[in-house]
Formats: sequence, structure tokens, C-alpha cells
Amino acid sequence: MTNYYPLILIDSGIMVAFYNRQDRYHQQVVQFFSTSTSQLITTVSCITEVMWLLAPNIQVQNEFLSAVEKGVFLAEHLICEDYKRMAELNLNYQDLPGDFSDLSLVAISERLNIPAIATLDKDFDIYRRYRNQPFIRVFYPQ
Repeated sequence: MTNYYPLILIDSGIMVAFYNRQDRYHQQVVQFFSTSTSQLITTVSCITEVMWLLAPNIQVQNEFLSAVEKGVFLAEHLICEDYKRMAELNLNYQDLPGDFSDLSLVAISERLNIPAIATLDKDFDIYRRYRNQPFIRVFYPQ
């Protein structure tokens, strides 16, 4: 299914599952990444979150950083308009409440027009892109 989408947003949890062999979704995520031909895009805030979640294992953190450095995951920087949109989304989804990394993915999804996302987070079943469009989930954990 991933081959149909040239660009896929990648959430923090799926990256953590890939690098943490103890994660219950590790094998499924490894399989997903091994078959994906799409460009994987995330945000700097997700990179930060992954680093925090992989701590204190410096070796694994550095493996992750090496993948980012090699372009396996492209880290999209937020621009001023993204922060404005994130504030709007934070109000819209105040019942969740909005997680900064999640909101950053919604904002860049809209700005870069990327509907496809690989995530373990069920909140992306609730989040909507502009004009009430749902995300297209390309990874479904079993």
C-alpha cells in the first residue's frame, strides 16, 4: 500500500518501534519500512520526541540520528504559519489534548499536501486535515 504514496508522514511512535527491539510493534514496523519505497517525512519535534523516548540508549539514539543524517527520514522544519495553524488545531482538539508533535504533523500535512501517515497513534483517526479530510493511514498495527 505504501507504494501508492510518494510521500508519507512518519509519527514518533513508529520510529521508536523500529529502533526499540523490545517494542511490541517492532517486527511489523521493520516489515513496513523494508517494503516502503516512499519518502518518509517527519518534523523536528518528532525527532526530539524519538530521541527522548530512546534514551538512555545512546547507541540506539545515534543509529537513529545516523538515519536522519542519511535522509532515511526527512525532518521538516516548522514555519510561522505552522505555529498559527497548530494553535487553531490545539483549540479544535482540546479534548484530546493536542500533542505538540502530533499537531506539527497535521500542520505540515496541510502545508505540504501529504495525506498519508504511518503512525501507531489512534488520535490520527480523529485528527482532520483542512476541509475535514481524514488522514490516510498506511500502517495498521496488528
